[in-house]
Amino acid sequence: MEEGKVYEVLLVTASNVTPIGVVRERDVLRFKLFPGRSFRDILRRPLASIQITNDVELIVRAALNLPLDLKFDGEGSFRWIAGLPGYYGKVDYELSVWKDELGESEVLLGRFAPSGRIEGSLRQLPLSRADFTLLEMAVHFTRFTVSRDPKLLRRMKLLYREYRKLGGHSEVAEYIMENSEKPCIDERRENF
Repeated sequence: MEEGKVYEVLLVTASNVTPIGVVRERDVLRFKLFPGRSFRDILRRPLASIQITNDVELIVRAALNLPLDLKFDGEGSFRWIAGLPGYYGKVDYELSVWKDELGESEVLLGRFAPSGRIEGSLRQLPLSRADFTLLEMAVHFTRFTVSRDPKLLRRMKLLYREYRKLGGHSEVAEYIMENSEKPCIDERRENF
């Protein structure tokens, strides 16, 4: 990984798999983790695996807590997804407060130092613009579920149209759109 770029990877903890953005800084990977199962896992036991995948469906399913058909391996106290390349190691962290347009939240600022390598391979697929669009749609959806911001809903709808135009046909995209159709607070106000 090049230093300074954000890479979307999978964080595997004692009980969960979640996508995170990591940035390489010399020999460590830095990331932010918001409250949830992986957050609690790291607080209890700061060990994790970071794995690489080019399967956008897997990343999005993990982000949305949809069922995953995965097999796991491990060594000692570490656990990882069988067959995917990556690293395992200790997570040093500090807790902080994150403020953005959605409000204020606790955040775990992680510093992952690999102590071992996980052997695996990636499917050989060319880059798909539809996959990149699905990933962006999922990012907006996770923020939308918290904020119900109509601007995010409009962006998701535009991305969905682009996704379909680019040949995308995932049931995950349909799930996102079906679950974003509930009225937004601002839209309901406009109707009164």
